[in-house]
Amino acid sequence: MQVGTVIGNVWATRKEDHLTGLKFLFVQPELPNGSPIQTPFIAVDRIGAGVGDKVMVTLGSAATNMAVETSLPIDALIIGIIDSIDVTGGAEHGEGIRND
Repeated sequence: MQVGTVIGNVWATRKEDHLTGLKFLFVQPELPNGSPIQTPFIAVDRIGAGVGDKVMVTLGSAATNMAVETSLPIDALIIGIIDSIDVTGGAEHGEGIRND
């Protein structure tokens, strides 16, 4: 799983038939302290996240298999909206940082 912040929306009027009705959002991956890492990516949202929300994203086959009836061409799926992060550990993990 990956933590990130939703930074934008993606609208596509034409897409693969099985993707019709799904919402797409740009997510900026982050460390627990909120520092951006990597390049933003597009994730499918079925839980109602919006711009500015901190989210949990599952990547790869877990996202692809979100639909029971068929595998979808999805690399990233938002699976939670984060209320707070409380990390205890070394500086590389955001030592003593709380994001409420």
